[in-house]
Amino acid sequence: MKQFPREAVSRVRVLVVGDIMLDRYWFGEVERISPEAPVPVVHVGRCEDRLGGAANVARNAAALGARVTLAGIVGRDEPGREVHAMLRDAGIHPELVDDDESHPTTLKMRVLGRQQQMVRVDFEGRPSSSCVQSLTDRVMPLMGHHDVVVLSDYDKGALAQVASLINKAREIGVPALVDPKGLDYTRYRGASLVTPNRSEMQQAVGHWLDESDLNARAQQLREQLGLEALLVTRSEQGMTLFMNQERHHVDAQAHEVFDVSGAGDTVLATLAVVRGAGGSWIEAMRWANRAGGIVVGKLGTSTVTAEELE
Repeated sequence: MKQFPREAVSRVRVLVVGDIMLDRYWFGEVERISPEAPVPVVHVGRCEDRLGGAANVARNAAALGARVTLAGIVGRDEPGREVHAMLRDAGIHPELVDDDESHPTTLKMRVLGRQQQMVRVDFEGRPSSSCVQSLTDRVMPLMGHHDVVVLSDYDKGALAQVASLINKAREIGVPALVDPKGLDYTRYRGASLVTPNRSEMQQAVGHWLDESDLNARAQQLREQLGLEALLVTRSEQGMTLFMNQERHHVDAQAHEVFDVSGAGDTVLATLAVVRGAGGSWIEAMRWANRAGGIVVGKLGTSTVTAEELE
């Protein structure tokens, strides 16, 4: 594989739009069972916050050396203030909508005992239509000032107008990469690349019988949506890229899988920065596969640097 295009990546301007989350981890030790109920008691000794969702995609792109802008919706609350502070520390330019005082920042709180996740508690709510419109209005003029647009859909509501964003990106000639959610892929029509994982692909096209059947279903979906490329991430089976009359596959590179949370964000960010730097979809897939293999060996939502890739 060629050297990672670090110098070219440093000039890439990435616009990430999507569902922003804060991942909060409480680490502790488990030494007894509660007398109140048959559950373990976790004595918390350390707390850590990390950017999640679209914010984790942005953090990964920045860690690889790109210049990153993040647009999304947060609340006027403590997690929202923490997101702002962490973006600033990561060197990511924020374009955040917080118009609705009643809307909470999406927070996923995980309690871990001896590195084992015991429970996850989610705080979230769907944004109002006015917040979504404000986000769309803010993003539209930003697209022309970036080399690539990443749309990170976690089905939390920020990308309710994703079709309009894709149409705008296509109109001005900026590649749009989408991490999809849900069953209705028609909303991603016209994107440059869509990156479903294995489960999401099965929801979209049904269960395939073999590789030939997968190829037929994938190419049909790609043609129906007018995509340049469709990349299916397949966990331990690696990644498969479908383009016009072409199929390319790379095997998984993970040596040890410790935590897969956030791995898709790392893959998406790597695809974006390599493509934005002038790499082909095939080159982008190979670097993304390497990045994904590294990040699953880390705990929680994490990043991969250019040095690690090399």
